[in-house]
Amino acid sequence: MSDLADSIEEMQLSIGEELLCHARAMHADPKVPDREFRFLSRRLSEALDDALRVARS
Repeated sequence: MSDLADSIEEMQLSIGEELLCHARAMHADPKVPDREFRFLSRRLSEALDDALRVARS
């Protein structure tokens, strides 16, 4: 069971890192539409929620 938890944790952290990289690239592009920022904001919120859940467990 702990191997599964570790695998899920690693996947969640990887997704968070990818989103953060994507966010940095979007901030560097002044032509990114607001709707894309809103979508990214939702995904980053989900990734942060996952990371906090992992940290608390």
